[in-house]
Amino acid sequence: MLMCRGLAEIASDYIDGELSGRQNLTVKMHLMMCKDCRTFIGNLRASNNLLRAHSSGRADEEFLRRIDERVSETLKSQPTGPNDSNDTPQS
Repeated sequence: MLMCRGLAEIASDYIDGELSGRQNLTVKMHLMMCKDCRTFIGNLRASNNLLRAHSSGRADEEFLRRIDERVSETLKSQPTGPNDSNDTPQS
């Protein structure tokens, strides 16, 4: 089963249509069940559209690589999602 962190790692590939049929179906199933990830994908799509609309050309590959690295680092330091946290309710 795809968890929130796993979806975040392949979200750009999903939006760009670069996933296999099986991966695409797995992402869609997760999105049906997870509001937070639907919001995340929606925001990522909106960001991509905004960048395309205001871009005069192709972004520098090194710049894109640095962005991907920063996003990955940030994701690794964050809780994985509302259902994945280590927090337990206190009685």
